[in-house]
Amino acid sequence: MCEQGSGCDVKKRIIRPDGAVRYIRCVGIPVLDNGVLKRFLGTAMDVTEQEQLIQELQRREAYLAEAQRLSQTGSWAWSPDQDIRYWSEECYRVLSFDPQDGLPRFEDFFQRIHPDDQPGFRELIQTAIREKAEWETDYRIVHPDGPIRDIHVVAHPVLSTSADLVEFVGTVIDVTERKRAEEERRRSELELRQMLDLSPQQVAVFGPDGERLYANRVALDYVGLSLEEWRQISGNVFTPGGFIHPDDRERVARAFSDSSFSSGSAHELELRVRGAVGNYRWFLYRFNPLHDAKGRLMRWYVACTDIDERKRAEEKLQQENVVLREEIDKASMFEEIVGTSRSLKVVLSRIAKVGPTDSTVLITRETGTGKELIARAVHKRSQRSARPFVSVNCAALAPTLVSSELFGHEKGAFTGATQRRLGRFEMADGGTIFLDEVGELLPDTQAALLRVLQEREFERVGGGQPVQVDVRVIAATNRDLNAAVANGTFRQDLLYRLNVFPIEMPPLRERKDDILMLVEYFVQRYANRAGKNIRSIDQKTLDLLQSYDWPGNIRELQNVIERSIILSTADVFSVDELWLSNRTSPQASLVEAPPALNVETRSEREIIEAALAETRGRISGPSGAAAKLRIPASTLETRIKALKINKQQFKFG
Repeated sequence: MCEQGSGCDVKKRIIRPDGAVRYIRCVGIPVLDNGVLKRFLGTAMDVTEQEQLIQELQRREAYLAEAQRLSQTGSWAWSPDQDIRYWSEECYRVLSFDPQDGLPRFEDFFQRIHPDDQPGFRELIQTAIREKAEWETDYRIVHPDGPIRDIHVVAHPVLSTSADLVEFVGTVIDVTERKRAEEERRRSELELRQMLDLSPQQVAVFGPDGERLYANRVALDYVGLSLEEWRQISGNVFTPGGFIHPDDRERVARAFSDSSFSSGSAHELELRVRGAVGNYRWFLYRFNPLHDAKGRLMRWYVACTDIDERKRAEEKLQQENVVLREEIDKASMFEEIVGTSRSLKVVLSRIAKVGPTDSTVLITRETGTGKELIARAVHKRSQRSARPFVSVNCAALAPTLVSSELFGHEKGAFTGATQRRLGRFEMADGGTIFLDEVGELLPDTQAALLRVLQEREFERVGGGQPVQVDVRVIAATNRDLNAAVANGTFRQDLLYRLNVFPIEMPPLRERKDDILMLVEYFVQRYANRAGKNIRSIDQKTLDLLQSYDWPGNIRELQNVIERSIILSTADVFSVDELWLSNRTSPQASLVEAPPALNVETRSEREIIEAALAETRGRISGPSGAAAKLRIPASTLETRIKALKINKQQFKFG
């Protein structure tokens, strides 16, 4: 309401009949007669749009203030005569001033700057005023309570239409934490470089295209160069030459052109590198990539290990391979376990330790690594070596007949059981039973096996009397039994009983040091069988065999060599590179067939069907199709299912 005798200017909200809210501004002037108010004269205006604009501006100012608070960024403006014209709320906080005191004088602000930074800051702004230029700098602010904060400022000149400098506007941000992080990173990098310089290993860092970035002191001392000299070498790490032995350059070039390397995958190379005095030594180069969040290759980290002594020993070993082969062919506790790699030596050491005991052994890892050879070696090392060694492929047994095969059955136990039959456990009494692919057993069979391990007894199918046995159990699997326990397909208590003494048989890709010896061993073995005289091994073939990952492991290597020997017409052993092009998982790899099945012209389906026809559909056993194809029965079963072959049609052929 207006006061008596005075004008008024008010703004009110009204609600229209349709529910809309409008803002109305009323302006009134009193009309007096001899000092007596007679009436008011006034106007009313709809100012809704103006009010909405004002509210929107206030909202945006609030958003801006909140954004500045969250980003700890203040905004400011000051004139060329260094008169501060505007500071945002966050600017006061960042620069440690009280907004209640109003805008500070420039000199008050300037005195807050760290004394060591004041001369440079004053010179910078004087230059900016003179040149009417943008500027950016860092300085330190000393807060009244003592802390020193790092400030980053960015300024932009505002010019009049006549190009005169009107003012500078800009932002300030507290970068103390960032500075500390950068300092910590620099300190960490320095410490890391010092540590790398003390490392006996050669370490280097390369860009994504092989450009030289860093090498530690050991690496630089070996080649006799400073870091700058090393960086200025023409070419990059992917350009073989210079320090690499001439005989290794072609092999290294092939490795660098490999798709797995060009895609930024980890890689290993063995090569000879020339030292500062002109000598060559063998090194194992490990290339490890660094990718950014989008998967782009950013760096190559390379570690080089001196393996010269090992390579010299290997060369000496190769020179003595004839004697070694003769020793390997002799009857021994390790039969046909060929190799001298560190991983294989670990396995042989474990065999030697567990063999004389009666402990249950679980042999794991991939198909084709020779798990049965390990089991036989454990048996021959034991006090049971004179007693039976019974091997059972659990995956090759029909699920309905597994219990009968393992534990036997009584006469009349089921249709076709015309007489009592002893199971494999009874056959192995006093000796060792080897349960290959034990992870394929069904739950009821697992329970029966657990009873044998715990109580040393079982019951024949259809029988009610317990049968006592004294059998050492060695099991093997290519499955992850812990995962099987987790998903409920394998009993945890059975796993505990089987896994008393685990032995992991390394796949061939982890035994690359053994490939040469294995190749020579199998070449000699199959050449003698075929009546052929193989005098040497083609170097390209040897490089191919050593670079291949061998998804089928030793069994695949053995089959490839046997096939090559049969098809060979020369005295130099070689392998068709196309045979190794299918780099798939072991279970998906092509079934290797004997020469009688003519693998060069026949498909995998034809090879398997021919073997099934010859064995009347029998898979396992000495006269089964798996034995003829020289592959595990479990692998053959897998391929039959994958190819949808009806093995029943061959039973009555």
